[in-house]
Amino acid sequence: MPVLMKPLLSVMLVLFARAITAVQAIWQDSSALDRQCIYFANHSSHGDFVLVWAVLPPHLRQRTRPVAGADYWLKNRVNRFIGCDLFNAILIERDQSIHEIRNHNPVDVIASALDDGSSLIIFPEGTRNQSEDPLLQFKGGLYRLAKARPEIDLVPVWINNLNRVMPKGKFIPVPLICSVTFGKPLRVEPDENRQKFTARAEAALLTLSPHARTKS
Repeated sequence: MPVLMKPLLSVMLVLFARAITAVQAIWQDSSALDRQCIYFANHSSHGDFVLVWAVLPPHLRQRTRPVAGADYWLKNRVNRFIGCDLFNAILIERDQSIHEIRNHNPVDVIASALDDGSSLIIFPEGTRNQSEDPLLQFKGGLYRLAKARPEIDLVPVWINNLNRVMPKGKFIPVPLICSVTFGKPLRVEPDENRQKFTARAEAALLTLSPHARTKS
């Protein structure tokens, strides 16, 4: 495919995502618009990173890469094209049974992308949340990444309603209004252990959910 086609297709995908969802971006702290960040979001749909990416301002979108599961985004040619060619995703093997034969530590691979100047979109739950709970317990990757690059801001992002636009097993999206709320940045504390950091990061994300905002 000609190189010039990829930016055009990316723009078309952004326009399609916005047309289907009428998505609204809500920024609680505009300082995150000016620097490199790790956006960590709730995960209920394979389209989550597309929607986060679509609402970023163009200057941020150009340098932001999603971190995604290789098992899904490499399973066919269409997924591979979207994940690798259009979004330049960092693909991570999630099968723990083959962890010992990985050539590279996933955190090292992700940290290398940060060192190259990229911002990232990651999903600490590790898999799509199909339960009734608003959030699954975070895996350890966000903490290890925060410890590896403590100078990078971590921005919680709540994606609302996208699971209803693209229900599991469906291929035709249902037009519904969605929102993406960006919270205040946080960083890991020097002596903060995984348990305390994870609880704080989960709480920061949950406070952005519509249910939490309604209660407050």
